[in-house]
Amino acid sequence: MAPAIPPTMDRPHFIGIGGAGMSGIAKILAQRGARVAGSDARESPTAEALRAHGATVHIGHDAAHLTPDTTAVVVSSAIRADNPELAAARAAGIPVVHRSDALAALMDGLRPIAVAGTHGKTTTTSMLGVALRTLGLSPSYAIGGDLDEPGSNAENGAGEFFVAEADESDRSFHTYAPEVAIILNVELDHHANYASMDEIYESFEIFTRRITPGGTLVLAADQDGARELRGRLAPELAVTTYGEAADADVRVLSITPRGLTSEVTVLLDGEELAFTVSVPGRHYALNAVAALAAGAAAGIPAAELAAALGSYTGVKRRLQLKGSAAGVQVIDSYAHHPTEMTADLEAMRAAVGDEGRILVLFQPHLFSRTQELGREMGEALALADASVVLDIYPAREDPVPGVTSALIVDAARAAGADVTPVLAKEAAPGVLAAMAKPGDLVLTMGAGDVTDLGPGILTALEA
Repeated sequence: MAPAIPPTMDRPHFIGIGGAGMSGIAKILAQRGARVAGSDARESPTAEALRAHGATVHIGHDAAHLTPDTTAVVVSSAIRADNPELAAARAAGIPVVHRSDALAALMDGLRPIAVAGTHGKTTTTSMLGVALRTLGLSPSYAIGGDLDEPGSNAENGAGEFFVAEADESDRSFHTYAPEVAIILNVELDHHANYASMDEIYESFEIFTRRITPGGTLVLAADQDGARELRGRLAPELAVTTYGEAADADVRVLSITPRGLTSEVTVLLDGEELAFTVSVPGRHYALNAVAALAAGAAAGIPAAELAAALGSYTGVKRRLQLKGSAAGVQVIDSYAHHPTEMTADLEAMRAAVGDEGRILVLFQPHLFSRTQELGREMGEALALADASVVLDIYPAREDPVPGVTSALIVDAARAAGADVTPVLAKEAAPGVLAAMAKPGDLVLTMGAGDVTDLGPGILTALEA
């Protein structure tokens, strides 16, 4: 039986209810019986999915959307102080609750497993949630992407586990108190909130202090930032490491690519376990091993969990096949940090073989990230056979003088890449279709709305 709804969350109003993190919390509250309402900037399949669960979803932001019986207004760090609904809530004395506090309240009374790291959180959370569901454990989960349909990013399960993505971008993961925590990697990102790696390490260290007494941290053994973090942790914290390193507690013995899947063999507690990961790439295989280590730390039989991990078939925007036309595959990637870009491009290189080419349509995400990492993004694009680069997707940020996607284009060309800037987004599908030939793979890449261009590319290929 699900824990009771906190009184302040009985009739919540979500500003930006269609967002990946917000919509999941709204869905779980609706499934627990709360009268959920909210607003979003535009209509979406996620909004429709929430309405199917009984939520009231307004399009556009207006103070009139708040009702006299609204018990709380839920916001994320992306909501600006001058939002009319937020301003009205404060003027009326309605409690304003950060998204992370709302999610933490949903975990109360359950056994939380929180997945953190600079990259791979959504995939790893999804893998573990799907595997626990396959085992009949009926977990609750909240992830940053849809599994198979709009609104499938969260579920209020009947079991004791709650698997959640723990976001470090605004330090909101300090709110959670997990029984098991995963840290996949530690790198510098989110430059608007972190000025240095020392600040990043400090933030992750605070997160580890939130692990409940007797709990476990699952930590990458191979990644430099994770290894540095381990040296800063409290000695009494129980740590299980995973990876290919010889000293890993859950040691990866082999990762064998099989087209768009991988075969993985690990050594855990002296026993070899082999299982299939139904998505391509070494980084996704390692995400699955992290999920396996976390489940084992929570007491789930490792052999059963390993087999169940094979039931995971992907999450939208994480190397998701959008379709094929004229002998060309179109795949969508959420990668927006150079490390993620490199990993996905290497995975696609292994999948496409010797004959085909990889063509990338890349949309930079955030001015601050481009300013700090534009050169590395350009260097990552050199792994493709050819790339098209769009304007920066601003998301929550205002423009920064002198920061444009030209920084990435110049760096890519300096690294020897074949790259074409296309400022008019609507022209990009035709440009990619003209470049592609049978056997090629087109990768739409970025965390913004570049994903919307996949169908247009397929249509242009068929023309």
